[in-house]
Amino acid sequence: MSLIQVGLVDKTGEIDAGLLQSAAAALNIQVTRDLTQFWSVQASVSYLPSPKKIPAGVWPVFLVKSLPPGEGGFHMDKHNQPYAEVIASATSEEWTIDASHETLEMLVDPYGNRLQNSTSIEIQKGKIEDGTGEFAYLVEACDPCEADKYSYAIQGIAVSDFLTPHFYDPLETTGTRYSFTGAIKAPRQILPGGYISWVNQQTDEMQQLLWVDPGPPTIHNLGPAPAGMSLRVWVDNEMHKDNGKTTVRNPKKKHLNTALMARSKAKRASLESIATVRAKLY
Repeated sequence: MSLIQVGLVDKTGEIDAGLLQSAAAALNIQVTRDLTQFWSVQASVSYLPSPKKIPAGVWPVFLVKSLPPGEGGFHMDKHNQPYAEVIASATSEEWTIDASHETLEMLVDPYGNRLQNSTSIEIQKGKIEDGTGEFAYLVEACDPCEADKYSYAIQGIAVSDFLTPHFYDPLETTGTRYSFTGAIKAPRQILPGGYISWVNQQTDEMQQLLWVDPGPPTIHNLGPAPAGMSLRVWVDNEMHKDNGKTTVRNPKKKHLNTALMARSKAKRASLESIATVRAKLY
């Protein structure tokens, strides 16, 4: 299996270079240590110092100030190679979770078309339950648990939780992990602030369960997907039409993981102190 190279690069010109390098190092640990425990992926993540130089073979994750209307974070270049864009600001460090989200999803499903069949889901009395049918779920590794409060930290950098393949198991089994952090407790469980999309194979249309916390979960019919377009790109566009955004994550989030962010800053300060002391040893 060939190694996929991902590069984290700032287009805003405003992100602290030290934080950017720390984020790239944390994402590299996440994809080499955590992701590979569950998904058949071999990848590395590195810091790219300039958006004007993208090395050959590298899939870039660009930090940008904004995204054009109707665009999500996942894209394909003119040669149909994947790249991602993440809104980032110097006033908040939560972009590291979004960068993790986009990196993991790009690695698990590079072209945005991977489908996994599993038991259907439905909403009964405001609760998400298994149905009697079967859906072809779009494999987006972070969407069902994407809310910031389910994130975790690596070396003082907050990163996204993600699904394991057991998320699509037919039944819950003791001792099985359905997301890396364990926040998801059973197959097909969607956490508040998350969503999931699928092909209803009886109608040949895309549908989506969306849980905009604190409201109840709802199911939306997105209609038939056009031929020749990445399903993930198309779903993002349809979300923007219906909700004014391409993801449940947004600047007005009510459930920020403030405790984790505070601990992460303290951790990074400790690591910087250690690095300064160690440098004096040489």
